[in-house]
Amino acid sequence: MAKASADNGSRRRIAIALGSGSARGWAHIGILRALSRMGVRPDIVCGCSIGALVGAAYANGRLEELANAVTGLGALELVRFFELDLGARGFVDTPRLRTFLEDCVAGPGDKIGDLPLAYGSVATDLQTGQEIWLQDGPLLDAAWASFTMPGLFPPVRNGGRWLVDGGLVNPVPVSLARALRADVVIAVNLNGDLVGRHLNPPHQSTRASPMKSITAALREQAPMLFKERDVDEAPTPWALDTAASAINIMQDRITRSRMAGDPPDVLLSPRLGHIRLLEFHRAQQAIAEGEACVERARATLDFVLG
Repeated sequence: MAKASADNGSRRRIAIALGSGSARGWAHIGILRALSRMGVRPDIVCGCSIGALVGAAYANGRLEELANAVTGLGALELVRFFELDLGARGFVDTPRLRTFLEDCVAGPGDKIGDLPLAYGSVATDLQTGQEIWLQDGPLLDAAWASFTMPGLFPPVRNGGRWLVDGGLVNPVPVSLARALRADVVIAVNLNGDLVGRHLNPPHQSTRASPMKSITAALREQAPMLFKERDVDEAPTPWALDTAASAINIMQDRITRSRMAGDPPDVLLSPRLGHIRLLEFHRAQQAIAEGEACVERARATLDFVLG
């Protein structure tokens, strides 16, 4: 097994490309933990959206702080990060979330250039659609720009551009890892088994309990936003479920296209179809599946890295 060691110039440079996937992204924590136990410690960390956030915590030596913070959140606690404002600020209480992430990912003084690993995140220029690579400056700013999902977050002003979620253009940033001189790229695709998984009728959905779904918790807190349907009607997908499925389809197709042209050396695909877009309170399950995914891929990892 190849062991990553930044001071060994003769060894191949290993990169990990952590993909987008909203709440499913906590699986990245389990993947990084399991790889570390195998002796695989990447020299390069690239991330998109939630992958940029987890990657920032890992590169900054704060992965376990992030894990402890997110596994301590319940659905009702998560409601406090959302606000009933559909105007320019989006649907997330960004100051509260920013404070939370500064406590467990990166503080205002943490810069990418000071990290022991190479780090890069992917964002999208809202005006041109151009893919933007963020490789310097404040660490949390680079991660934040990458996960600003339109509608939930306001766009981020950076270098004269308005930036939004990188998952719109490059959900699994293998190309960025290659550009950072990676010899071996391990990619994590969180969206491989998700198309159509979020359009279940209400009686089959996790929405039945507000502790099981952040969308249900929001509905309970703000019923005026959601119209109840007659139980005898053909079930129309909920608005957030429709948005989630649209995002899943888009990112799945983009990921397939991008990786067909620039395939990773190892592809990890955790089985996360049971976790919805905003179910950030299900971190324990996502982390466990991330660890299990690495165990299933152990033979491939040994072969490629050995």
